[in-house]
Amino acid sequence: MSLIDIGVNLTSDAFKADRDAVITRAREAGLEALIVTGTSARESEKAEALTREHTDTLYATAGVHPHGAKGYGQDAATTLRALAQSPGVVAIGETGLDFNRDFSPRPAQETAFTRQLELAAELGLPVFIHQRDAHDRLRAILAEYRDHLVDAVVHCFTDTRQALWDYLDMDLHIGITGWLCDERRGRELQEIVGDIPAERLMIETDAPYLVPRDLRPKPDKGRNEPAFLPHIAAAVAHHRGESVEVVSATTTANARRFFRL
Repeated sequence: MSLIDIGVNLTSDAFKADRDAVITRAREAGLEALIVTGTSARESEKAEALTREHTDTLYATAGVHPHGAKGYGQDAATTLRALAQSPGVVAIGETGLDFNRDFSPRPAQETAFTRQLELAAELGLPVFIHQRDAHDRLRAILAEYRDHLVDAVVHCFTDTRQALWDYLDMDLHIGITGWLCDERRGRELQEIVGDIPAERLMIETDAPYLVPRDLRPKPDKGRNEPAFLPHIAAAVAHHRGESVEVVSATTTANARRFFRL
């Protein structure tokens, strides 16, 4: 089996001491590619730099997360535009709306989101989207731009069945994480993951966050890493009533096509 992790926060300090070893373990676990998430102009620069060190395995997104949207200005926009010219950068994001924590004012989040959607539409790159407690507003903004975007994925989907259907109606892809493996928080996701059409499904760890709750043995210090993606693939297969081979082949093909790998 060959897998692709579409969302890895590999620039996190959690990987500072053993980043190369993490990449090696991912390869040994059957991952052919990792998409390194850019969450700010600075982190996007770091992500792009990693793609030049590991051209056979790493790709990156370039974007500003809604948590940092209040700092999105011309400098950040210029940086993202420049990074998007790199062959290692395959999407704009992580961008979107987060009305759960509101680390940036909501108007600032909406402005940063729309500017990045405009950039993605202009450059013909797909969009890597974050959404938390902001479904209705994000859907309304996306509706204005969807026809101009080549593609978009709602990463780390944890929302309701209705939200899932709304995104599928907009022809979006859906990223599933180890949230699915949580018997407490992930119950609804377990019930609806089978509703995702095979051609819209992708998988991710969102490492170092969201360690699958049922993973054994539990990882040291509670750190998630890309090598655990096969565990998530198996959980997706179980709840979809499919073989892990089918889920692996389908999600890998989707990721290759979506990110033009």
